[in-house]
Amino acid sequence: MIGRDGHALPADHVARLPLNNEVHARPPEALPKRARLTYVVLFGELDMAPLADLCERFGVAPPAQGSNHFSADLGPFRLKWERHTEFTRYWFFVPASGVGDLFGITALEAVPRDWLQTLAGEVLVANHVEMLPLPKTKLDEDKLSKDNFGSNPIVGAEVAGGLGRVYTDFRIHADGFGRLLIFDNAMSPRQRGRTVQRLLEIDTYRVLALLTLPVARNLMPVLNGFETELGEITSAMRGADEADEPKLLDRLTLLHSDVVREHTNSQFRFSAARAYADLVALRISELRESRIEGLQLFAEFTDRRLSPAMRTCEAVSGRLSIMSERVDRATQLLSTRVDISRERQNQSLLTSMDNRAKLQLRLQETVEGLSIAAITYYIVGLVGYTAKGAGAAGVLSVNADVVTALAIPVVLLVVAIGVRRVRKSITD
Repeated sequence: MIGRDGHALPADHVARLPLNNEVHARPPEALPKRARLTYVVLFGELDMAPLADLCERFGVAPPAQGSNHFSADLGPFRLKWERHTEFTRYWFFVPASGVGDLFGITALEAVPRDWLQTLAGEVLVANHVEMLPLPKTKLDEDKLSKDNFGSNPIVGAEVAGGLGRVYTDFRIHADGFGRLLIFDNAMSPRQRGRTVQRLLEIDTYRVLALLTLPVARNLMPVLNGFETELGEITSAMRGADEADEPKLLDRLTLLHSDVVREHTNSQFRFSAARAYADLVALRISELRESRIEGLQLFAEFTDRRLSPAMRTCEAVSGRLSIMSERVDRATQLLSTRVDISRERQNQSLLTSMDNRAKLQLRLQETVEGLSIAAITYYIVGLVGYTAKGAGAAGVLSVNADVVTALAIPVVLLVVAIGVRRVRKSITD
């Protein structure tokens, strides 16, 4: 790389530009004092085809394949699209005239209805947002709640160091959308965009974090069953004999596989919940909210409802991790006991085999000795018959009995040497 000053530098790291551009990714929109927008989060929908179709309808070039964010003015409305690991979100912006009831007309009405019906995934968060200038007269929060939030208790705060006011009830209304009302006092267009983005992300990440709560609740009875089974196995291990230990090890191995399966299936969800909860806390701190008399702050509302759920998730995740460790230790202990028992049995078997081998050797030596004696007996008998015949024929002058007696040690030695050579040739 050649710098502007003419100095030559090494080549750029392959990730330099992508990493530098990452800090500029997903910038907030610059919003006017009066604006209306609809925000939709689709869980599990990561396909870019609907976005490309929408751009084509309005003659706008779609983003390149693999893009994770996109924004464009489509004419009737401005679009912002973002793709995340688990979800995709759409923002639809239209200017607000200030005529008509708040939330009576929404930005979604500018979006083709038939295109909306092509969207896949599941709606996780959907909100209508109204932004307008802060009136000079004092706001009546009770009237705001009655006119815009169905008289529900509302959460509100001054944000951006007092430059704006925001109100919501964190409820889903009859049209299937939540509502967020923002009054601008003296925010800049980018400040308005950042404020809207932070408020909507608080709601989004709050719901995403709470997705783990049903997982944690479903795991509670499963963990109770695991703990009961492990308790029964460890109690039985104390008095188990060698015959029972393999059966206990089979039960423990099955329990271990069940624990590992549940741990694997839920670990991503628990990790995601922690990350989303941290993002909620970060976005709330970025609001720089201050109290409106008589209303809960966003931090108070979120902490009172999200924190207990996260503590439940952390407790269940901790129980599952501890259970996995306990089962691992019990499995190692019982496996060691079973291995020792098997080694003891193997040693006993080897000793028995050694004794049998020694017995067979002694029997073999006995049979061998008897064989030598028998062979010697028959050969000496033949020598005796031969000597007697030779004496009767006058060929042998020595007494036949003497010849027979002298032949015994010679024959015995020759037979013994011959038998041992045969045994040696066989064993070798």
